[in-house]
Amino acid sequence: MAFDIDMIKGVYTKMAERVDKAREVVGKPLTLSEKILYNHLWDGTPTKAFTRGKDYVDFAPDRIACQDATAQMALLQFMQAGKSKVAVPTTVHCDHLIQAKDGAAVDLKHANSVSSEVFDFLESVSNKYGIGFWKPGAGIIHQVVLENYAFPGGMMIGTDSHTVNAGGLGMVAIGVGGADAVDVMAGMAWELKFPKLIGVKLTGKLSGWTAPKDVILKVAEILTVKGGTGAIVEYFGPGALSMSCTGKGTICNMGAEIGATTSTFGYDESMERYLRATDRADVADAANKVKSYLTADPEVYANPEQYFDQVIEINLSELGPLLNGPFTPDLSTTVGKAMTEKAKANDWPIVVEWGLIGSCTNSSYEDLSRAASIAQQALDKGVKMKSELGINPGSEQVRYTAERDGILQVFEKLDAKIFTNACGPCIGQWARYSDPKNAPKNSIVHSFNRNFAKRADGNPNTHAFVASPEITAAIAIAGRLDFNPMTDALINENGQEVMFDEPTGWELPPKGFEVKDNGYLAPEADGSHVQVKVAEDSERLQLLAPFEPIGNSITGAKLLIKAFGKCTTDHISMAGPWLRFRGHLDNIANNTLIGAVNAYNQKTNFVKNQLTGEYGGVPDVQRQYKAKGIKTIVVGDHNYGEGSSREHAAMQPRFLGVAAVIVKSFARIHETNLKKQGMLGLTFANEADYDLIKEDDTFNFLDLNEFAPDKQLTLEAVHADGSKDLIKLNHTYNAAQIGWYNEGSALNLIKIQNAS
Repeated sequence: MAFDIDMIKGVYTKMAERVDKAREVVGKPLTLSEKILYNHLWDGTPTKAFTRGKDYVDFAPDRIACQDATAQMALLQFMQAGKSKVAVPTTVHCDHLIQAKDGAAVDLKHANSVSSEVFDFLESVSNKYGIGFWKPGAGIIHQVVLENYAFPGGMMIGTDSHTVNAGGLGMVAIGVGGADAVDVMAGMAWELKFPKLIGVKLTGKLSGWTAPKDVILKVAEILTVKGGTGAIVEYFGPGALSMSCTGKGTICNMGAEIGATTSTFGYDESMERYLRATDRADVADAANKVKSYLTADPEVYANPEQYFDQVIEINLSELGPLLNGPFTPDLSTTVGKAMTEKAKANDWPIVVEWGLIGSCTNSSYEDLSRAASIAQQALDKGVKMKSELGINPGSEQVRYTAERDGILQVFEKLDAKIFTNACGPCIGQWARYSDPKNAPKNSIVHSFNRNFAKRADGNPNTHAFVASPEITAAIAIAGRLDFNPMTDALINENGQEVMFDEPTGWELPPKGFEVKDNGYLAPEADGSHVQVKVAEDSERLQLLAPFEPIGNSITGAKLLIKAFGKCTTDHISMAGPWLRFRGHLDNIANNTLIGAVNAYNQKTNFVKNQLTGEYGGVPDVQRQYKAKGIKTIVVGDHNYGEGSSREHAAMQPRFLGVAAVIVKSFARIHETNLKKQGMLGLTFANEADYDLIKEDDTFNFLDLNEFAPDKQLTLEAVHADGSKDLIKLNHTYNAAQIGWYNEGSALNLIKIQNAS
């Protein structure tokens, strides 16, 4: 039986009436995305048609999911909200703080030792406030959510950008910062700009070496890392119907890499099979009663150009396996000869040192079984592994079942390391090097979602390429980046040429899923007696103090850094070893923007201190400005804040005294996070004005006292020679968001409202 079945049935009970009314109000057939959005309006029954990409709308999500690294700050904020219990079903999943090094048993024991303080904090807060808690080792948040909580037609938010994975079960599931989650946990509306809609029509059928992963790798190539910003991507067509539920999850998961608000598929038989296989027949039965409301109206898919803002068509029968990378998830190369040419031209290392299979993107039973079919062939045909291989199962249920069915043993016979059911190398929790900054140039292939520089192992010289699990397995066995398993032979131990057959696998376990301990701890019905303790001298946890409003008079501000090129949340607030400080704002602030490239000297963590004229680390210089009461600004390029949902990338600059972030364009989640923390997130009205910003500039906001929706702001840049430039700045703040700014943060406003 499913968790929260009564809530799910409640969503379905109101769906027909609300969707029918929405169709009437909008005046045309509806996409699936629109049906879910209009069914989750905070005000209930729809009364107006919203303008895509313009109108801010209040929604009522059904549930929330948090992973341990982001949950710390989210729950520390929720503790300030004045509530005794969360208002909607909420879960915490411990998957980020487990380092991959020696293998599952040793690594999990080590994590439970070094991070016990954090795990105990999360468990106690969860128990106190009615939150479901998934222990370390239970699995990766998004795989666990797909197996236990996701349901067709639902809306959820999660404090991780890959929350979108649940779109594989027909949800609108959206990654957010912790402050957004706190709103909903506190029983308040959640605000989102009504998304634009991108339709992806899938024709044909996947076969051979081509996998669902290749679909999203192709979409990333087409749309790039910012092409989906502000939009929901809805997949449909005969190719979608022929795909497994977990395959759909893979595609939705990596939609975060194109900046999409989320991605989703209409309810179909593959989803019903998955629900029943994961002991949720009650959800399948309830969904079947409203089946027509859990997919788009027929007219939409028949004439998609009339209903979507953009339509892409991909013929799965013509799609081949792809490798995306290095250093960006949208640089796509066809497996084989094209990679040979591109690698030589760009001096990418051809030898592959590691293959990694798992992460929230590709760690299902189906993924492991298909990769294992390639590994078994290597054993049967006498081919030795040329690279090292690591496996991260998605959940304890997947791991236990895969072990029962002999899948993990196949990998182990090739000397693969079976890591914990956790994120591991995907988020930089990989003890690959003792000194990663000075590690050698090399290539790795993985089935993860992101491949930014230093992302997996901290080594800036690691060239990481994203592929399907089966291609990852084949390339790891061959040990060459340009290996094409469809055409290339390998030499076995007997000196014979052998070739791989096409991968095979199971959509679902033939003998069903099985698990002894799934790692779930239910909260007490009444947690009022539970004590949550945070030691005053803790290096890992720190109770929060409210932010003071920045105010409507910013003059004499200094430039902290002008970031050059790609500046992701990894650059602003690195993961890896810094994850241990995610619950301690002061300590983690010491990594603020240390990965951003200074536009004036092309160096990282080396900026000019205008108080002394000397150069120093970004956090060190900023702390000196803060000590003197001097406000600062950060300047950036396009898609600033791409990547993870981590609100630390906004909270840290805010904590250190940065008043404004001014860029050419923002990634959606990061822009919202800045607003939530009471900061100014602004864009150049003229992108070329980025070039006007000089290293020694001083800045005055001339009309911040007139801060209002749809009204430009004017920045005066005073240069060292006394000359000045007036720079027009745009923003997307509405009246409520300006209220957050005026009060110092959204959380400050919540506290005021709860106290009244």
